[in-house]
Amino acid sequence: MSPGQALVELRGVAPLVHCITNYVAMNITANALLAAGASPAMIHAEEEVADFVPVAGALSLNIGTLSAPWLAAMLKAATAANESGTPWVLDPVAHFATPFRAEATRRLLAQGPTILRGNASEILALAGETGSGKGVDSGDSVAAAEASARSLAKAQGCIVAVTGELDFVTDGNKAARISGGSELMPRVTALGCALSALVGGYAAVAPPFEASVAALQHYAEAGRLAQTMSDGPGSFAVHFIDQLAAVTPGDFSAGAVVWD
Repeated sequence: MSPGQALVELRGVAPLVHCITNYVAMNITANALLAAGASPAMIHAEEEVADFVPVAGALSLNIGTLSAPWLAAMLKAATAANESGTPWVLDPVAHFATPFRAEATRRLLAQGPTILRGNASEILALAGETGSGKGVDSGDSVAAAEASARSLAKAQGCIVAVTGELDFVTDGNKAARISGGSELMPRVTALGCALSALVGGYAAVAPPFEASVAALQHYAEAGRLAQTMSDGPGSFAVHFIDQLAAVTPGDFSAGAVVWD
């Protein structure tokens, strides 16, 4: 399935994406999903996640503002997703920052995510390599994490998407690199978190590898267009949401994706 076809499917189905994400990201994630063509649900109570996951088209887990009750809900939601065949995305935000976050990520990875989406420093650290991440910010290039992403994808049996200046998606064998975006994107909080949820939206309507590429290309194209209209991070944030809605299948330039 091409990225353009995946976008047609996304907007035709408007899949429900169950997001257990962080406080900082909730609003921008919901707005990004709605603008792109999906439907968000922010359900995080342990008492109801197992009942809600099978209703959704995809699940997105983000450990940005992690707590013990939220981790319990995430683990229960991941189990429900596996039992119901619901694709799910793990965003291991700054998993290397504290022992609690590292252990939480280890437990979630053991549940077998469909797609793992992170920045270069996060992926390097998950693969056992030394990176130079600073909190939620990556200090490493995507190119430096490509080999780690391939090995991690093979070990986990999942798709790994590394995002940054030139996005990289791999299943351990085949790979794709996606160009575009804007230098302003890292200056708007939680855009990466929202991207993980959009990857989930696409995974509800397309195979995991193709879904990851389509979501990253949709984001990159919206970012590229938004920058041409923006004076800085504030106006960019507004234009970016507009452009997520405005992007059409015809805007998915074949040259933006290089297959490996």
